[in-house]
Amino acid sequence: MAGRIRQSDIEEVKARTNIADIVGDYVSLRPAGVGSLKGLCPFHDERSPSFHVRPQVGMYHCFGCGESGDVYSFLQKMDHVSFTEAVERLAGRVGLTLHYEDGGAAPEQGNRARILAANTAAEEFFIEKLAAPEADVGRRFLGERGFDAAAAAHFGIGFAPKSWDELTKHLRGRGFSQDELAAAGLVSAGDRGVYDRFRGRLVWPIRDVTGQTIGFGARRLLDDDNGPKYLNTPETPVYHKAQVLYGLDLAKREIARSRQVVVVEGYTDVMACHLAGITTAVATCGTSFGVDHIKVLRRVLGDDSGLGEVVFTFDPDAAGQKAAMRAFSEEQRFAAQTFVAVGPDGLDPCDLRLAKGDDAVRRMIDSKKPMFEFMIKQVLTQYNLDTVEGRVAALRAAAPVVSDIRDPSLKPGYTRELARMLGMELSEVSRAVASARSSSAPTGAQSSAGGQPAQSSAQRGGADARSAATAQTPAIDGPSLVSLPTDHATRLERDALMAMLQYPSMVGIDLTRRATQTAFANQSLAVVRDGIATTLDSFDSPDWLARIAQEVPAPFSTLVTELGVAPIPERSEKELSAYVRGVTSSLVERDLLRRKADLLGRLQRADPEQREAYTALQRELVQIEADRRKLRDE
Repeated sequence: MAGRIRQSDIEEVKARTNIADIVGDYVSLRPAGVGSLKGLCPFHDERSPSFHVRPQVGMYHCFGCGESGDVYSFLQKMDHVSFTEAVERLAGRVGLTLHYEDGGAAPEQGNRARILAANTAAEEFFIEKLAAPEADVGRRFLGERGFDAAAAAHFGIGFAPKSWDELTKHLRGRGFSQDELAAAGLVSAGDRGVYDRFRGRLVWPIRDVTGQTIGFGARRLLDDDNGPKYLNTPETPVYHKAQVLYGLDLAKREIARSRQVVVVEGYTDVMACHLAGITTAVATCGTSFGVDHIKVLRRVLGDDSGLGEVVFTFDPDAAGQKAAMRAFSEEQRFAAQTFVAVGPDGLDPCDLRLAKGDDAVRRMIDSKKPMFEFMIKQVLTQYNLDTVEGRVAALRAAAPVVSDIRDPSLKPGYTRELARMLGMELSEVSRAVASARSSSAPTGAQSSAGGQPAQSSAQRGGADARSAATAQTPAIDGPSLVSLPTDHATRLERDALMAMLQYPSMVGIDLTRRATQTAFANQSLAVVRDGIATTLDSFDSPDWLARIAQEVPAPFSTLVTELGVAPIPERSEKELSAYVRGVTSSLVERDLLRRKADLLGRLQRADPEQREAYTALQRELVQIEADRRKLRDE
């Protein structure tokens, strides 16, 4: 029986891992207050960021869909791995050797891990073979397109020998089973048995956003190869072509920094752009650009402000025009502005770099045109504008394009531009655009993504947590931040709990203990208070928040997570300590004031003749006043 990973190792790996680094491989995160980060949720499609990460407590939570958890659950949900695989992956990342209990051996790695391992071994095999004499045809192909050995090494390009089963035998010798190789898409089965899928081809590794090799794209080189020009890995448990963008592992950091992504049409175009300094270039892998690609890019771009740029490059041929139309049909799913870049003489980035150098590629991208301008011109080319009938038909076709422009400040300008192109009166074109807008009901994509980019749901200040929660109300059974009243008493209790949960070391255990002994007006928050009180034995430990979430009744666990992740009003590090202690002290002082009022009432009703009881009340009042002064002095 396989052993179980020691709990102490699980906790150690988690403590050594910054959850923001892991989540940041999938989502572009930006500051949302001191110690808080936010981005577009990877678990549902949204316009404004409601996904928050709190590295200090090692948790994430989406105030839109309700998904939450720690770094292990994030990897499990994103990559569909088991808990054990998630721990083992992160242990390898931080360099920690795991120990297994019950005297068992380390468990067999899951299917996904074995597929990834097989792909890595295959990539190493292909790279090694690129230096072999038989790969001369592949090296010539690269050289003729302006790529040297350094470029090939940078992108991990290799060569698959023209052999029936050389790769298969190599990987079987490395301990991989035939079933594992088939699951990875590295082998195929025919009448003569199992054979290598890629043979006599130049091979590009296709990596996910974290840099793991999940598949391959192979280019035909030999005249007697009757296969397609490009042959990709088939759908596997780790490779889904509709969700993969070639080069994203290399481009993601610069995409997030510059807020720009350039979408090209092939592997060599990505290489040419990167080598020319356009390091935000990516390409689809054997499929057209679609909705799932947009979702991936929006998360990496942090596409919620409308400030980003998405630049498409298309060939001027018929296939390129169809690609442009498909991209335009999905354009409104982006908050970012969309553009089209077309090379001189219809050259793609690879051919342009080869013919005119790196600077020409950069100029091509710099000379991009807005997507709407490009599409209007494409529509007009289909009509004879020398005739009245042609101009009227062109107006009917182009008016909906202008009416779809989201930015109201741009629409009048494009209306005038369309009138100029058609040689028609502005009033006539304006009426056609207005008619197109009023007669077209929002589509599913437009209704969810149309209009101006919504403001970020996480606003600064005390209302920040509530506004983040209202981005999209999660379907949960128990209470949540969005369901809390907005009266001053509830806000104070909420903010104090957030301070204690997120910055326990700054608040201190003594002040926290006193706060958990105070009376709460809101009963849902009182449950969280009691959860804190019963877990003070693990105060400020790495898993303290998780323990509290487990301690409270199940319907309240989400509220605990929300309080532990929601952004605190943005302050400098210096001010933060004063704030978290101040808001917690205010909660304690409020309770002291309540007790003082209660004692004064009792003192007023007390009989002075009963000296002992009367004096006890007076002493208690004096002590409360002393506690209040001490609290303020702290």
